[in-house]
Amino acid sequence: MKIFECGNCSHTLFFENLRCEKCGHLTGYSNTTATMLTFEPNTYSLISDRNGQEFNYCLNKEFGVCNWLLPAENESEFCPACELNRTIPDLSDDENFQKWQKLEVAKHRLVYQLLALGLAIPPQETNPEIGLCFDFISKQGNTKIMTGHAHGVITILLSEADSVHREQMRKQLSEPYRTLIGHFRHEVGHYFWDRLVATNQGVLSDFRVLFGDEQVEYGASLKTYYQNGAPANWQDAFISQYATSHPWEDWAETWAHYLHIMDMTETAYYFGISVQPILNGDNMAGSVDFDPYTISDFNTIYNSWAPISFAINSLNRSMGIPDAYPFVVSPAVVDKMKFIHRLIFNL
Repeated sequence: MKIFECGNCSHTLFFENLRCEKCGHLTGYSNTTATMLTFEPNTYSLISDRNGQEFNYCLNKEFGVCNWLLPAENESEFCPACELNRTIPDLSDDENFQKWQKLEVAKHRLVYQLLALGLAIPPQETNPEIGLCFDFISKQGNTKIMTGHAHGVITILLSEADSVHREQMRKQLSEPYRTLIGHFRHEVGHYFWDRLVATNQGVLSDFRVLFGDEQVEYGASLKTYYQNGAPANWQDAFISQYATSHPWEDWAETWAHYLHIMDMTETAYYFGISVQPILNGDNMAGSVDFDPYTISDFNTIYNSWAPISFAINSLNRSMGIPDAYPFVVSPAVVDKMKFIHRLIFNL
């Protein structure tokens, strides 16, 4: 994520800020310029401090779940992130409302990144054949509704916004990592498999070389995985144990981690982060002096990110908390990420 600042006083802003904490000016994110814009408080019209243009907030701002802006001449009521919502929770339930807020934070960060990558995300409401939408719902009784993706519909259970429940599920499934942004990145990976891989025979053939034959029966593969677990030495070729269950899941898991790495690298770039360890010579040295969304060579991105990731994990261990990135990325997985990078960048 980029670093943002107030257009009035230059105070640093977070992506989710609705107001500058220093000068009190209203704040909002403009996806067309990828910047945070600021406005005089207590005024009817939102006139940007930066460029004098007039904007409106996304309609979901009234619920405190969105701070994105729309140009005043835009007839849409919802921003590109919120227009993807098909189902939102019952807001008469206060707990649902709080969970929805957390889901929207993760989803808006996802959409920010997809737009930065230049990926099209048309809403399904107006693009029923190829569009994307989100259902945020509660599991009722014994229904088999699960977080997942099907035909452009990403379902996220509200329970995933409960940190206690999420930690219980993480332990139950023996996962090293389970977050909302991770769910969103994984599930949208399934959507983009349909958009980028399934429709192109040449790409599909290359996919099968790296990830395997997706024509293997999906349900049976998952059943086998849950019965027997991952094969020995799975880390040699997969980013996670779950990735071993089926080529579709390998793709979605790898896609999610590709997005993790790109986001971490962008953040490191804007903070000017570099590491120059006293020991190990140049083996663990690294710096990010580029915006990863402008780099065509994924090796450059990965080789700059890896030492910084190791340093962040080491800092976490100094505080007695889990690694920020608790995964081993093997050369085989890097090759899979290169495939994704080339596909997105049309290389």
